[in-house]
Amino acid sequence: MADANTTTNYDINLDARGLDCPLPILRTKKSLNSMSSGQLLKVLATDPGSIRDFEAFSKQTGHILVESGDSNGEYVFVLRKK
Repeated sequence: MADANTTTNYDINLDARGLDCPLPILRTKKSLNSMSSGQLLKVLATDPGSIRDFEAFSKQTGHILVESGDSNGEYVFVLRKK
């Protein structure tokens, strides 16, 4: 658990809110392709199906799903590029 006084810096922030499947995953894949190994990608989405999509994407690609959560209909995913 992160200390309340620390902030996480993400290498790329991707806003996929308002996009339906499969666009959040496709945009995530494109963003990850431009990143270096170990970098963090934060994705914001509103598609309820994105929860299972990002879990499956992580397992299939080997990118680590560091964090996932939701708040008021918005979903946050943090992936570390393999």
